Amino acid sequence: MSSVSVGTFNPGQRSEQAEARIAVVLPCYNEAATIASVIDSFRKSLPDATIYVFDNNSSDATANIARRAGAIVRSETRQGKGHVVRRIFADVEADIYVMADGDGTYDATLAPTLIELMKRNHVDMVVGTRAGVTKDAGRGGHAFGNKIFNRLFSSMFGRQFTDIFSGYRVFSRRFAKSFPAVSGGFEIETEMSVHSCQLGIPTLERPTPYGVRPEDSASKLRTFRDGFRILGMFFMLAKETRPAAFFGAIGMLLTLIALGLSMPLVLTYLETGLVPRLPTAILSVGLIMVATVTAVCGLILDSLARARVEAKRSVFLSYPAADWSK
Repeated sequence: MSSVSVGTFNPGQRSEQAEARIAVVLPCYNEAATIASVIDSFRKSLPDATIYVFDNNSSDATANIARRAGAIVRSETRQGKGHVVRRIFADVEADIYVMADGDGTYDATLAPTLIELMKRNHVDMVVGTRAGVTKDAGRGGHAFGNKIFNRLFSSMFGRQFTDIFSGYRVFSRRFAKSFPAVSGGFEIETEMSVHSCQLGIPTLERPTPYGVRPEDSASKLRTFRDGFRILGMFFMLAKETRPAAFFGAIGMLLTLIALGLSMPLVLTYLETGLVPRLPTAILSVGLIMVATVTAVCGLILDSLARARVEAKRSVFLSYPAADWSK
């Protein structure tokens, strides 16, 4: 166990002077080539931590190798990293969660630094941003996608994060136990980032080296398929968290289309007093009506979204903040 003492995280569960429990959690799918070295690296960096490997239907010997390396191995049969992370937060009891991938691309020696940053600054999540991520197995599509999605995230949800896809993160107990995960795949990191921005959860970032996968370890990320899934998650989260802006943008787009269609009709009417294309006029009026209804729906849903935010914040605050000074 860690030598740091913390306050009570959940009423009635632990005494005020109990020692902090650190859990290293590693979601894995077919990482037989690297998982043993990853477990060994984290054991050396965090000797008092409990290491968990959550196997996600691997077809190789990932689970057996992890078990022989001394990790606690558990299984999640629903395919997708999001399902694994949801299972981790539900099943693992700890005060500090260190999450990384099992492919050996994250530097385990920096885990104590990330933990110390979280404790010293009293935040609930520290993200190890990936330096050199553009060298990920030489896949330029991944690098381009990272830049585009990070910029899109900043414009839609705020500038709190610069690397929303990093899988190297440290969480407090109250973040892990109150996070309402809904995504099933690689979109999970995006959802964590949006959740933090939405509730104003204190977070930090710290640049960390990002390694290249070994030759016998293949990336599970499919550039186009997962890219479209992440883009879909962006818009779904925008609809859920910022409905006034989301539906307002749709209403504005429909209004601009209606104005573009109707402008020649208006000019013709002013010149001749005639409306030569009646179907176009009807279409323009219909688009304006739909735009108005869309905008009104956005305003109504915005009130409901605010209520949901307060409900999420209440759940989050029901877990007292850790007092790392003790």
